[in-house]
Amino acid sequence: MKTKLFVVTPPFTQLNTPYPATAYIKGFLNTKNIESVQADLGIDVILELFSKKGLIDLFEVSGFRFQVSGSETSDNSKRIFALQDEYIKTIDAVIQFLQGKNPTLALQICQEDFLPEASRFAQLEELDWAFGTMGTQDKAKHLATLYLEDISDYIVECVDENFGFSRYAERLGRSANSFDELYEALQQEHTYIDAILISILKAKIETIQPTFFLISVPFPGNLYSAFRCAQWIKQHHPEIKISMGGGFPNTELRSLSDARVFEFFDFITLDDGEVPIEELVENLSSRAESRDEKRYKRTFLLEDGKVVYKNNSLKHDYKQAYVGTPDYSDLSLDKYISVIEIVNPMHRMWSDGRWNKLTMAHGCYWGKCTFCDISLDYIKVYEPVAANLLCDRMEDMMLQTGQNGFHFVDEAAPPALMRALALEILRRKLAVTWWTNIRFEKSFSKDLCLLLKASGCIAVSGGLEVASDRLLKLIDKGVTVEQVAKVTRNFTEAGIMVHAYLMYGYPTQTIQETVDSLEMVRQLFEAGILQSGFWHQFAMTAHSPVGLYPEKFGVTKKTEVIGTFANNDIDYTDSTGINHDKFSFGLKKSLFNFMHGICFDYELQDWFDFKIPKTKIDPDFIFNALEEGNDFNTKPNAKVVWLGGKPFVEHFTKSKKGRSWEMMTFTFHDKKESFKLQTNKEEGEWLVEILTKITISNTKNYTFQEVKADFETNLEDFELFWYSKPINTLREFGLLVL
Repeated sequence: MKTKLFVVTPPFTQLNTPYPATAYIKGFLNTKNIESVQADLGIDVILELFSKKGLIDLFEVSGFRFQVSGSETSDNSKRIFALQDEYIKTIDAVIQFLQGKNPTLALQICQEDFLPEASRFAQLEELDWAFGTMGTQDKAKHLATLYLEDISDYIVECVDENFGFSRYAERLGRSANSFDELYEALQQEHTYIDAILISILKAKIETIQPTFFLISVPFPGNLYSAFRCAQWIKQHHPEIKISMGGGFPNTELRSLSDARVFEFFDFITLDDGEVPIEELVENLSSRAESRDEKRYKRTFLLEDGKVVYKNNSLKHDYKQAYVGTPDYSDLSLDKYISVIEIVNPMHRMWSDGRWNKLTMAHGCYWGKCTFCDISLDYIKVYEPVAANLLCDRMEDMMLQTGQNGFHFVDEAAPPALMRALALEILRRKLAVTWWTNIRFEKSFSKDLCLLLKASGCIAVSGGLEVASDRLLKLIDKGVTVEQVAKVTRNFTEAGIMVHAYLMYGYPTQTIQETVDSLEMVRQLFEAGILQSGFWHQFAMTAHSPVGLYPEKFGVTKKTEVIGTFANNDIDYTDSTGINHDKFSFGLKKSLFNFMHGICFDYELQDWFDFKIPKTKIDPDFIFNALEEGNDFNTKPNAKVVWLGGKPFVEHFTKSKKGRSWEMMTFTFHDKKESFKLQTNKEEGEWLVEILTKITISNTKNYTFQEVKADFETNLEDFELFWYSKPINTLREFGLLVL
């Protein structure tokens, strides 16, 4: 019997764009001519729930709660219930607007008498200033988001406490060393969301009729729903084999031993999914009955009632060049919902707009950060994809999806590959928009940032982590706060937005360092070189250097017991004895204000309701770091590129005191403006020739040394000319040294 795969992402990940794992697997299966269908069950459930029929059913179900325990329900939920007719009337139109299908509704939404309002709208008074800089569409999108969040609050309180737009029953997946709690939850009746999910799954199974069901579980908030899907299929279609893969099992289930898991799944695979799935498909398609005849790649399964891990495949993992182009067919891309939770232009990118997801490289080129899972293959095995192949995939995906936005989801995109990709995008004359994750390393010069911007890069996100040089060294981040400031300045001045991941509670971090880190962050925002950020508390994971060698970092594991289910997050005690939890609210509240460009003059103490020490950071630390002069030493192997067009050239003679010189005038037309420059005839003729050689359309990359040698073939004093006014002018308009 021919194998047919159904590949799904269970609820919930993102509203605005599909999580890419299933598209990657389908792209690979295409290269093997294996039939597959994919679905994002999360967006399917959301659209079923947030519809006219969905809300009618929701209010009918919740109405019983008001009859039984109305006095225990919050005033906010009572208000929403009272306004149910307004929600039912407006929901379909709002969803269509957020899908980009009903743009004229923005005018009604912005009048603020169209949408019913509950507690989420209370924050509008604080954000009135932002709407002066937001267009009508964006303002309406933000108001519509608050409207959906009000309904979400109602669902959580009155119908299903596990609901969340980007997660479901997450607590059951977090630090689940034992399977007991999740197993018990799966024995209960279906929740309201479960019922919607299963009705959608049932219809798809009947239509697709797969022989093999693959579930990708990227996060703890997808785990419960994944088990619910598997449970229903086992009960109603026991002939269908089921396998789980994805980010959650890759990090959490590496020491799985609880046999009850295999009441739901036949297989659980780890790390890169291509070869494990290929082997499973071959096993299911073959007539091999003997255990010894079957080959597995990094796969858990049940034999004789016990969990076994098999890795007897003779196949090597595929190089990135051979895994195929991610395939987004089957996914209804026009149904995804763009929302704006926070009006900050950088922060909104995670929830607004449709992004094709790609990676520039497998793994991380740095691979040293001590809080990171650097012992696992998804970080440890670094393999970049060639720039020309990346561009091929981008062009294929643009044709397939009709979208030219790309989010490269690398752990940290390599600067050299980013440069090569940008050059290739410009040579192919592609009009794309893209963003990615980086390390704030010194390779990101002013000129490289300008090149990235020219190619369509609009934003980068990177880990500043703890803004303390001592702790950055302990983390082995390979950067300093001063360096981060310079790099963020280079990006910002090039017109590329910057988001920083921030950390508190790292082992041995003192209260003083937390306060000083906040001051560094405040100064970065005040200087205008950081546009967005997010604080998260340090978590010790089993596969990071801190988790593997805690004694080196001043922490002690609370237990050495390995759980039978998930094993990643580790409970520990820090030698400092500091309760870092208490800093959470103040750090996040201050950052929220900094992201909106306000409250820089507040004392740091104002953000906390307990006494903190005064910062020891110089109030001008970041300002002084940015004032340091640039290094004028250019590396001989640096690439020299001209992004501008061909100039109009005129010859004329300049006379002074009886002497005359042949001169040349160049007129350049930039996208924004035109500009002129003059040189003598000899230097001008060389300039015309060299600009042709180093133009972006030329596939040969000329180095600074080659440009210098070319000049010195017939002329002298290259350094004098290179730092002259004509070249300085060209440097302002697209002459880059990379």
